Amino acid sequence: MVEIRLLLLEPPPQRVKDLKKHNSQSFIGKALIEKLLRSVPKFGKMYVLIRNKKGKSSQERFEEILNSTLFERARQEQPESFKRIFAIDGDCNDLGLGISQDNLKKLQNVNLIFHVAACVRFDDHFRNSVFLNTRGTHEMVKIAEGLTKLRAFIHVSTTYAHPDRRTVEEKIYPPYADWRTTIKLAETYDDETLDLLFPKYGESHPNTYTFTKSLAEQIIREYRTKLPVAIFRPSIVISSIEEPVPGWVDNFNGPLGMMVACGVGIMRTNNGNPDCIPDFIPVDFCVRTLLLTAYKVVTQPATVDVAGDVEVFHCANSKMNAISTGELIDLGKKVILENPLEKCIWLPHGDITRCDVWHYIRLFFVQILPAILLDCILRFTRYPPFLMKLQRRIHCTKNSLELFINTEWNFINTRLMALEDLVNDGEKKIFGFMHYIEFDKKVFLANGIKGAKQFLLKERPIASPQARLRLRIFMVLHYTLKYTLYYYIVRYIFRTLNAYFSAH
Repeated sequence: MVEIRLLLLEPPPQRVKDLKKHNSQSFIGKALIEKLLRSVPKFGKMYVLIRNKKGKSSQERFEEILNSTLFERARQEQPESFKRIFAIDGDCNDLGLGISQDNLKKLQNVNLIFHVAACVRFDDHFRNSVFLNTRGTHEMVKIAEGLTKLRAFIHVSTTYAHPDRRTVEEKIYPPYADWRTTIKLAETYDDETLDLLFPKYGESHPNTYTFTKSLAEQIIREYRTKLPVAIFRPSIVISSIEEPVPGWVDNFNGPLGMMVACGVGIMRTNNGNPDCIPDFIPVDFCVRTLLLTAYKVVTQPATVDVAGDVEVFHCANSKMNAISTGELIDLGKKVILENPLEKCIWLPHGDITRCDVWHYIRLFFVQILPAILLDCILRFTRYPPFLMKLQRRIHCTKNSLELFINTEWNFINTRLMALEDLVNDGEKKIFGFMHYIEFDKKVFLANGIKGAKQFLLKERPIASPQARLRLRIFMVLHYTLKYTLYYYIVRYIFRTLNAYFSAH
């Protein structure tokens, strides 16, 4: 058996003001590290690129991550594997990734690279996205060229790298721009100039993330004859089905964030197509297929497809066990009512509508107006207001996700599904993924809410008696106010009509 030495690249930590938009590829990276520590414990050494911060070395910061709840199962099952994982000082925004010569020497025996570094802030400056997503990829492949023992380089991209195509195949498409020219522009001009340029320069893309990730794919394509590369494109990555624990999640991205906002009682309306089927993929499904992609590149070294291009793997649902947005909302409300959040401030309620006018009427009366009134009460009682700030965050998040949730893509994933054939019967339980496809949606969402409560909101996974009592009180108040309002509206209409007909 070949001794495996790994290099995993994590994005730099986000600034405090950016915490509301966590990095989904950092999410994949953490889950990948945990899976390797637990299920592939015979690796030689594992290196993770991470930046120094606030007086702490990269190794100290990495130890804090390894001591988190995510890695408890791995520590119990494979404690020795933690002795062979190390942090490397660096920054994906820097030339050469900020890796020192001494650290580069440590990497000479690396034979497997997972490049999962990316900035997925959809509202990020064009310049920063180019540096991290595009130039960072180029810097990584230049380092990989010097690793003589390299057996596989897996670049994690996104299925949304070509958002102007409604059917996306597992192949490389023509570039939207020249990646070298784009990097030169980012190195030459300031943020303000580049942000003004982007709407025209990247007109086929809704944001800087998808554009710069598509350019990174062109870099990988150019190096396909020099390095054993493959491109792995996940769709929207969500909470786990079973590994390391059911419902594990570390961000509010995707449908879970909307469910939590609804569960707290601060999001009650949305506009879009309830019949649209968005593409979500559980993080443990993603990690298993990512490992099998690397295994295929190592064991079947031809890294080009029949057309002579780099192999691409779509980690996407592709209508398997699909659920529409409307069904997701209805099922999510049932799950939250069965397991209410401790931080709930009103009855979880609301739905999605196709009518923009009706949405904005509801938005004002059931979200904005109550938030303003409650913030005024908080100010009067000398508590800091926060509800309008949350409404602004919900609005920004909704706008950034609107295209991806309300647009139906067809991601062809034939090549990815064929990876199951590489797994022998004895390892199906550890590395197989086909059994994940037919999961129970309600159980999955229930576990997702438990995970959000535990890992994000720092609550108990199961609602306390006090939370259930508050929910019943909110339910009585909600329906009392609702039907009282209906009564006065109907009474007003009847009185108005009666007065009109009496006058005539």
